[in-house]
Amino acid sequence: MIQGKDPRENMRGCPQSVKIDPFVSGFDMQLARPLARSIRLNGFATCLRLEQVYWDILGDMAQLNCCSVSALLSHVDREVHLRHGGVRNFSGLVRVVCVVHSLKEMNTGHASLD
Repeated sequence: MIQGKDPRENMRGCPQSVKIDPFVSGFDMQLARPLARSIRLNGFATCLRLEQVYWDILGDMAQLNCCSVSALLSHVDREVHLRHGGVRNFSGLVRVVCVVHSLKEMNTGHASLD
C-alpha cells in the first residue's frame, strides 16, 4: 500500500462510495469461518474445506432432497464427471452450486432443485 493513500480511493484519487453496504445489519462473521469436514464422495473418504455459510446451504439442499450432505455432494461429483469429465477445483464448484441454488431460491421465492 502506498503510504498516506486511503485504500478507499480509486485509481484517480477520488473516494469510492458504496451505495449498498455488503455488511447487512447483524452480519455474522462466523459464516465466513472455514470449516473442514470429512465426507464420503461415492464411497471414497475425503475432506472438504468450506466456509460455514456453504455448509449451511448444503444442509438445506440435502434436507430438500431427503438425503445427507455426503449423498448430495456425491451426486454433484458424479454429475460433474458424467457431464463435464470432472473438475479441478471441487470446493469451488460446490461454492458455485450453493450460490446458484440460493439465487434460484431467491428469484423463485421457494427452494426447488431441478
